[in-house]
Amino acid sequence: MAEIISPLFPLNLVAFPGEKLNLHIFEPRYRQLIHECDTEGKTFIICPHYNGKNLPVGAEMKLSKIEKKYDNGKMDVRTEGVGLVKIIAFYKTIIGKLYPGAEIERMHWDQDSNFKKNKELLALLKDLYLIMNVENVPLKSPALFRTYEVAHKVGFSFQQEIEFLKLGREVERQMYMIDHLNHILPIVKEMESMKSKAKLNGHFKNVIPPEF
Repeated sequence: MAEIISPLFPLNLVAFPGEKLNLHIFEPRYRQLIHECDTEGKTFIICPHYNGKNLPVGAEMKLSKIEKKYDNGKMDVRTEGVGLVKIIAFYKTIIGKLYPGAEIERMHWDQDSNFKKNKELLALLKDLYLIMNVENVPLKSPALFRTYEVAHKVGFSFQQEIEFLKLGREVERQMYMIDHLNHILPIVKEMESMKSKAKLNGHFKNVIPPEF
C-alpha cells in the first residue's frame, strides 16, 4: 500500500467524520494550508492533542467554505469531516511547507444506523435535555439521526470522545452512546434533584405531619 502523507492540524478537541466544524485560522502555517485546500482541493487531518501529545487517530476534513478573510490574513472557515484515519507517523513539517503532516491510513467509517437503536437513543436524549432544561439541540427523526450530531452534547469526557471517534461503524457508536446515557441519566436526575432541594434551603415549608 502506497503511503499517504496528509496535512495535519492538531487541536485540543475531537472532530468527528460527518461533523461540521467552524475554525478561526490565524497562524501563517495553517493559513497556507487552508489556501491550498481552497485552490488545490486538499483535505487535512484534525487529530486530538491530549496530555501534551498528538494522538494516532483523527478525522479527515475538507474545506467547505472560506466564510471571511481579514486584512491581516486571518480567516474564518467552515469545514466538514469526511473520514476516519489512523496516523502512522507524524512530521513536524511537510517538505517545502510551513504546516505539519502525517502518514495516514484511511479506516472504515459508515453511517449505517439501526432504526430501533435510533428510537431508543432519541428517547434517552430527549429525557436528558428535558431534565437539564436544554432547548437548543435539534434532533432529527430516527431515520435521519446520526450519533456524531450530538457527540459533543451528551456529556462525554475528552477520553470518551476519543474512544467514540475510533468506532468505525454507526451501530457501534449507537451502542456506545446508549450505554453512556443509561449510565449518566440517573446521576443527572439526582444532581438536578439536589439543585432543586438546595434552592429551597431557608424557605418556609408547609409540611403536614403524619397521623399516628
